[in-house]
Amino acid sequence: MKFVATDIKGVDLIELEKHSDDRGFFARSFCKQELASNGHEFDIDQANLSFNHHAGTLRGMHYQAVPVGDPKIVRCISGAIFDVVIDLRPSSPTYCKWVGAKLSAANRNSLIIPAGCAHGFMTLEPNTEVLYLMGAPFVPDLASGVRWNDPTFDIEWPEKPAIINDRDANYPDYEPSK
Repeated sequence: MKFVATDIKGVDLIELEKHSDDRGFFARSFCKQELASNGHEFDIDQANLSFNHHAGTLRGMHYQAVPVGDPKIVRCISGAIFDVVIDLRPSSPTYCKWVGAKLSAANRNSLIIPAGCAHGFMTLEPNTEVLYLMGAPFVPDLASGVRWNDPTFDIEWPEKPAIINDRDANYPDYEPSK
């Protein structure tokens, strides 16, 4: 596993280190020890799948409030997505900044996302499936989000969403902490 830092501390792109031969390749996609040696303490509490029929589907921007938080590792296992993370940690030097990365079945990359960040994605192909390894259990009462097009963040999406649910489309404007 190769860890590539992004502009947000704690959000790394994880690239596979493939061991190839005539059969194909083998690669480690999760290793608690390698994660820890790269600054990520991560225990898997649950694994989730998101299947999306259509290109242009937007899901997000979701987070789980303190005290639980929701660290995650996100990988696209079929199709492709534009994956976005917003730093919502008020004490962070990158507070209210965002990063995006293309994750696809073809590139096999993933993103590790710490608690305190909002996450969402837009599908770039039909029949896209996303696997989430979650570092905390889901607590419905702590589930929250920010709007995909909130001017506070000014996210540069590849296109306007073709499909988005009412909740994700109608979060109120985010008010940054002072």
